[in-house]
Amino acid sequence: MPATRTIGVALAAVTLLGVATMSTASATPDGDRHGDRAVPLVLGHRGASGYRPEHTLASYELAARMGADYIEPDLVSTKDGVLVARHEPEIGGTTDVAKRPEFAARKATKVLDGVSVTGWWTEDFTLAELKTLRAVERIPDVRQRNTVYNGRYQVPTFQEVIDLSKRLSRELGRDIGIYPETKHPTYFRGLGLDLNPKVVEALDRNGLNRRGAKVFVQSFEVGNLVEFSRKLRVPLIQLTSASGAPYDFVASGDKRTYADLLTPAGLRDVARYAYGIGPAKDQVIPRDASGNLAQPTALVANAHKAGLKVHPYTFRAENAFLPVNLRSSAVASEYGDLFGELSAFWAAGVDGVFTDNTDIAVASRAETFPRR
Repeated sequence: MPATRTIGVALAAVTLLGVATMSTASATPDGDRHGDRAVPLVLGHRGASGYRPEHTLASYELAARMGADYIEPDLVSTKDGVLVARHEPEIGGTTDVAKRPEFAARKATKVLDGVSVTGWWTEDFTLAELKTLRAVERIPDVRQRNTVYNGRYQVPTFQEVIDLSKRLSRELGRDIGIYPETKHPTYFRGLGLDLNPKVVEALDRNGLNRRGAKVFVQSFEVGNLVEFSRKLRVPLIQLTSASGAPYDFVASGDKRTYADLLTPAGLRDVARYAYGIGPAKDQVIPRDASGNLAQPTALVANAHKAGLKVHPYTFRAENAFLPVNLRSSAVASEYGDLFGELSAFWAAGVDGVFTDNTDIAVASRAETFPRR
């Protein structure tokens, strides 16, 4: 059976039968309490990527030392089936591969989730080859300081990220969780490099596929989360975008969009297989016609009513990423008022935030939810 058809059948089974999955029923690694409310989680987005090149062990370690509850590796596959941490399978902008003459012939144009992309691809490299590359800053025009660290760090494997979290948990005296995202699962399945079994295997091997483990697993697609719900005992998070649709829906001809998933009925369906949602932050608090932060939508309330947690993304300090009314200047790379933006989202009732600036989010949380 084709992969896309398998996904559709799996989703239909959950939707029609209303299966209560292990992930929904399992114990969940949430934060402490502040009165009647759980203190929101601080999620180190690609590590502390505001200060180090993303998806490097240095970035993850810095996030943990700054106080992140979880570190977030995006997972893609090598040619020999090893899970590694990169934002995308195309690595021309996040490694020095373009400057490596020995790999010049590997440059290729491929169709990724319906879009033609030219570059170098993790699935065309063995792990040994990938380890010869070095990470670079993905957005150097905005984060020029991070370019100081270009060429210093390898592309880490998922196992190395897990090992780091365990080491830092011992050293810091608190559990550092992991929050892996499967990137483009339909794409990799079509290449014969299915991500799901590798994730399950890694969590099993490390004793993390259990109730109460400090792990979340997330995806922008639906079908692979439905499959995970039958094999994982950790919470699952359905990521959503402000536009478009899950690519497995697109590939199978399902007409539903991310907006459909976030209706009250859609959220109830999501709750059948997932513990929470990870929406784009504008889906929680949009911006008005002038680009200023507007009033919250009903998403948080509707999600909570469906029994779902809400972990929006991505909170960044640079003006380029902030609402107009919270920017400090017209210079994209200068810092604006991230404290102000975070305060609005704490007030909106979110249960966690993905941030490139762990230290700011931790400080903001401490001000809003002081220990008693």
